[in-house]
Amino acid sequence: MLWVSPEFLKAWEPSQDLFQQIINVQGKVFRQMDGRRTLQFEHQGQCYFIKAHFGVGWKEIFKNLLSFKWPVIGASNEWKAIQRCEQLNIPTMQLVAYGAKGGNPATRQSFVVTKDLGQTQDLEVFCAQWPQWEMKQAQVKIKRQILAKIVWITRQLHQHGLNHRDLYLCHFLLDMSKPLEADAIGLFIIDLHRVQIRQQVPQRWLIKDLAALYFSSMDIGLTKRDVFRFLKSYRQQPLRQILTQESKFWLAVQQRAVQHYCAYHQRQPLFPNKVGFT
Repeated sequence: MLWVSPEFLKAWEPSQDLFQQIINVQGKVFRQMDGRRTLQFEHQGQCYFIKAHFGVGWKEIFKNLLSFKWPVIGASNEWKAIQRCEQLNIPTMQLVAYGAKGGNPATRQSFVVTKDLGQTQDLEVFCAQWPQWEMKQAQVKIKRQILAKIVWITRQLHQHGLNHRDLYLCHFLLDMSKPLEADAIGLFIIDLHRVQIRQQVPQRWLIKDLAALYFSSMDIGLTKRDVFRFLKSYRQQPLRQILTQESKFWLAVQQRAVQHYCAYHQRQPLFPNKVGFT
């Protein structure tokens, strides 16, 4: 299978295998793993990203299955996830090409090509500044708008049967191409290769996504009010009702986030002690 948008099709060598030209393109490598490579390259004056899969092998497939994890064996998952996000008007990467070759899942080659989003900064880096902000009125508005957009994207994903599986702040990109203003914040969700798509997201996967987001937000200076605002917007319900009827669910989210934080940082977080869902 090979799909290429008309704008991206220009200037590739027509006498050569287009699939192989694209999957073997050279550029700046951002991530290199067994069986997968992500790099940035330029084509016709436009920057793009390609995530190419070269087959993970049966050993890796069985290792994931024995760990009760569904292995990522190609680019089709990201291709479908981006398309679904586009249907839901969730800001993400723009597709320009997708290709897959081979029937053996252990050796199947595939790729997905997206446009470079331009001047962006991931929220893990950007939000790390918040504890040093003076939090004047303009800064408070920017912070609240960013949090509101995170909630909206997360709720849209979950309400429509998508769970990200890596929903950390670093996978939200903030548009830095124009001055940040509270009414014009641009935010994109990226790294969708592990997204699962169903009619409804099972509770354990909701907890995993929300705990990942909570974990990566513990050191950015959030307040108790910020967390409660997230809950109300995510559930679209009064806070009292959420804390009364869903305390076990949100406690499970918090506990998983704290466990992750302790394992990663080798210390206890301070932030969850200010909130609590019991």
